[in-house]
Amino acid sequence: MPAKRVPTSDTTEALTAELEPMTPKDERPPGEVGEDEPQKTQLKKELGLLEGVAIILGIIVGSGIFISPKGVLRETGSVGMSLVVWVMCGLMSMVGALCYAELGTSIPKSGGDYAYISAGFGSLPAFLFLWAANLIFVPTTNAIMALAFAKYVIQPFFPNCELPDDAVRLIAALSICLLTALNCWNVRVTTKLQDFFMVTKIGALLIVILAGVIHLGMGNTENFNNSFQGTSSEPGEIAVSFYSGIFSYAGWNYLNFMTEELKNPFVNLPRAIYISLPLVTLVYVLANVAYLAVLTPVDMLASDAIAVTFADRLMGSASWVMPLLVALSAFGGLSVHIMTSSRLCFVGARQGHFPDSLALINCKCNTPMSSLIFLGVLSLFYLSTTDIYRLIDYASFVESTFILCSIASLLYMRWKYPDMERPIKVNIIVPIAFLLVCGFLVFLPLYVRPYEVGMGLLITGSGIPAYFLFVYWENKPKFIRTLLDLNTFVTQVLFMSVKTE
Repeated sequence: MPAKRVPTSDTTEALTAELEPMTPKDERPPGEVGEDEPQKTQLKKELGLLEGVAIILGIIVGSGIFISPKGVLRETGSVGMSLVVWVMCGLMSMVGALCYAELGTSIPKSGGDYAYISAGFGSLPAFLFLWAANLIFVPTTNAIMALAFAKYVIQPFFPNCELPDDAVRLIAALSICLLTALNCWNVRVTTKLQDFFMVTKIGALLIVILAGVIHLGMGNTENFNNSFQGTSSEPGEIAVSFYSGIFSYAGWNYLNFMTEELKNPFVNLPRAIYISLPLVTLVYVLANVAYLAVLTPVDMLASDAIAVTFADRLMGSASWVMPLLVALSAFGGLSVHIMTSSRLCFVGARQGHFPDSLALINCKCNTPMSSLIFLGVLSLFYLSTTDIYRLIDYASFVESTFILCSIASLLYMRWKYPDMERPIKVNIIVPIAFLLVCGFLVFLPLYVRPYEVGMGLLITGSGIPAYFLFVYWENKPKFIRTLLDLNTFVTQVLFMSVKTE
């Protein structure tokens, strides 16, 4: 890990220059303001190492660990194999984070996978990632987190019956709207709130782990007898089980979306990753051991809120604490996910791959308000279903596909640009191994989840004609250009926004 920033080579500058917005030649670099010049409207470098760690932990430790154990157990078929999947998902996340540390410091631009795919394979694949991200896995993940929050909020009021779908949807929609508004107002306030939400997340997990360890210590180990009995022999189902586990670890690459707002990214980006991932893996495995020590597989599969069922079994009259802590945890995860994912939409629009109206910064709050609201509306659309596990399969397949593309981009640039300056350079075996694992996750579930996979491929493929119509076709008819200009003008007036300087 480097101790100081390493200057980029000509190759790196050429690659990253393609991702820069065009500016007049006489302007100073962004962030350099003369004594008599007004402050420019742009994303600010406000995030240090602590904020970086909080963002990664805030996204990863959200709702996933409190809902995904059921999905993993359902697909693996046994207690022992489910624990193996949780450990493997943690190892995968750490290996992937190592690869993304190289990508993030070699191409230090916001946008994450979008920037890396663009640098490696060009405009069309990068657009397809942007298209799929903003139409599928970003708003879907927002919807999953909001639904998890809503279910834990109302679960105590319906202890022995089905949760009312309309109430779940309404609370989920209100949480998305509230947090979108908060992120539009102030980035700093949002990141500071993560300190509070972090306490609730760690508190909920510590209660689960300590209670489970005490329960095990009293000799209650019967749930681990013949722990691999009933393990699924179907490779496709095992691959699908990884989707639920990976969803719980999702977020290890999201700090890469905010590189332009991170202080000293060459040092703080990899450090934040190295601190966060081992900690999360240890906590997740211990939490699952605790769940399985107290609840039988039948109990877990029958529960819509595993942590609540766990608390009811062990904590008696104090069990009300658990749904409160878990709800706050999911709420905090949703908040930071809305913040980071909006930067992906913003960067893509700034490159001309989305309408200019999404590349605007609010002149008072210095936030990408139009991108935030756009994704908020799409997230509300995915609340049409409350089946969290279908949404997880739906989003995880598409996201795994483009993570595979990003790692392939890393390998391609290793071959195409061997002299490119890389402040962090992992052993070539690491990205090759991760590429093979991603291939396993992408291709094996094709026949196990044909509907979810098919819809993901269909929506992603619909981006090809959209690319040629709205991006590649330069001489568009006058009425289309007029509509786009009108859309930008209305957005500027409505949200008091301007183009970034």
